[in-house]
Amino acid sequence: MSSASAELLPTASAQQSLAWRNAWYPVAFLRDLDPDRPTGFTLLGDDLVLWFDRKGTAGSEAAGGQWRAFADVCPHRLVPLSEGRLNADGELECPYHGWSFDGQGRCTAIPQASAGSQPSDRRSSCRAYATATGQDMLFVFAGAPEAAIAVPLPLVPVLEDTRAGWLVQDTFRDLPYDALTLLENVLDVSHVPFTHHATVGRRETAGPVDLRLEHAGPEGFSGVWEEGPRRGKLGSQFTTFLAPGLMWHDLTARGFARILTVVYATPTRPGECRLFARFPFQFESPWPGRLLRLRPQWLQHISNHTVLEDDQIFLHWQERVLENRGGSAALSRACHLATGADTYVKALRDWVVSGAGEPFPDQPLPPRLGRSALMERYESHTRHCRSCSGALRQIRRWRPLLAPLAWLALLAIAWFHTLPVLIPAALVAVAAGVAAWKLGQWERLLLMGSDQPPRNRR
Repeated sequence: MSSASAELLPTASAQQSLAWRNAWYPVAFLRDLDPDRPTGFTLLGDDLVLWFDRKGTAGSEAAGGQWRAFADVCPHRLVPLSEGRLNADGELECPYHGWSFDGQGRCTAIPQASAGSQPSDRRSSCRAYATATGQDMLFVFAGAPEAAIAVPLPLVPVLEDTRAGWLVQDTFRDLPYDALTLLENVLDVSHVPFTHHATVGRRETAGPVDLRLEHAGPEGFSGVWEEGPRRGKLGSQFTTFLAPGLMWHDLTARGFARILTVVYATPTRPGECRLFARFPFQFESPWPGRLLRLRPQWLQHISNHTVLEDDQIFLHWQERVLENRGGSAALSRACHLATGADTYVKALRDWVVSGAGEPFPDQPLPPRLGRSALMERYESHTRHCRSCSGALRQIRRWRPLLAPLAWLALLAIAWFHTLPVLIPAALVAVAAGVAAWKLGQWERLLLMGSDQPPRNRR
């Protein structure tokens, strides 16, 4: 084979990365996207701009509007289109010189060009990615758009039945570790009693974990834990990994509910991914669902952060140790996988080694972050979440008013000495003080977590 011919063949790394490239990934929950402004996102190292094309595609189901994903770079001077706007014509407008693009990526207007000389060639167009929506999420296909039609969306089959009465709690977060590290972690059912002690686990419920792999192949694997969590008290748990980025556990707790734990791992950059977590419940009684619906979503997200941060620091460190010891190919030598509890971990790494490869082949992990950076919540979640960002705005709006209110109540107590004034004023002062303290606590929790997990406090 000539050297020229060899250069045309994809490298082993490039061939492996096809398993990650030719796939759909969730990039946002639809409720968190603003249809009136563009949003930036990074998928497998590619910077994207997500925007809602109100015109859609004539003659198609999307004629009433469609979410689009373009490469986040203007072909004119290479600035990010996500910093631009949607103009009066509903098209994506570059913030630098006002070039405008329709839903197909074609440049429709160049304000600096003279009449009749508007360029329409390929160089003035944006690169478009295939998009689709499903189960309240926006998906983007990371590979060539023409290949997307042959690849089904990675959806959880049981959630397609809208009559099943699922109550679904969702969250997401940008994590400072790789998508494979996330998948390995959530597939590892045996860590929950220890890592998540005092949040969603208890050390005293730990015991032998005998996992059985039922099927494995290029498309993923499935398995069962017959005894299930808490030494069999909850029933058997079934696990599915749908390559390359989706897994779920399915557990029916007798007399209570069917519970799913669904995790999407969307690779963004080397050593980073976005987690989309879904917790569907099918309760036997209507009351648990009614109670859960009373809690605002942003409070639920604060609780979710605490659980995620139980292992965030050591997972960020762990993947760098594995990289230094040879990565997935050297897992059996680098780690002492002594029990059946590691069956799913082995299956995931076997899938990688057998052909899928890493999401970022031959790219080293970035330097290790400090503890404070790993606990940051605003940039990794709150800023992108409609519920949490809205709660933060309201807290910052009302909290400054509580201190003056408390002082006015105290002044009323000092000025008036009658019982009808003292009791209400004292109640107002106490209530304002408690509310200011609580709002301050919530504000901090929307911005930053603690590097001291609950398991180490008990």
